[in-house]
Amino acid sequence: MSNRTVLCMGMRYVLGPEITPALEEALLRLWADVTNAGGAVGLVPPVTTEDVRGLLAAHLRGMAQGTTTPLVGFDENDRPAALAFLVLNTHDLMRHWLWLYRVMVHPSRQGRGTGRELMKAAETAARSIDGIRGIRLTARGGMGLERFYESCGYKEVGRVPDAIRVADGDLRDDVIMWLPFS
Repeated sequence: MSNRTVLCMGMRYVLGPEITPALEEALLRLWADVTNAGGAVGLVPPVTTEDVRGLLAAHLRGMAQGTTTPLVGFDENDRPAALAFLVLNTHDLMRHWLWLYRVMVHPSRQGRGTGRELMKAAETAARSIDGIRGIRLTARGGMGLERFYESCGYKEVGRVPDAIRVADGDLRDDVIMWLPFS
């Protein structure tokens, strides 16, 4: 996936930006801020940037392998305020769709349309890839995320009850969402 920039409502979305040390640190701060505000992006609060580092490192390895491309939304001050990862399938029978992982918007930008913009930018990027016919993502149940993704055109196509443990005695469904390209 090639590097592309899209401007929208004061945000600049860049597909595949170069991950400099400064951008890596800014993405770690974004991820920690989102998690600590209750975001369902792989961890349970409270976290530090060091807690997030291993998850980001896994995506950076995917970038080096050519399977993962970050989509970063930069705010008016050129700080990362939104992030998602487009991940190509490596399974031979599933190369016609990709995963969308770790969809996040900084808490200061929530409720302002940034999440919807990020989802549209991800869809546009995915549609530009030869042979891709859809996007699949999963969401943590119990947070209302299904309604948001449905409003972006996704359909719930599966649910694994109690598959996510966020704390002792707090199990959540793993909700599978799908956006087909017609």
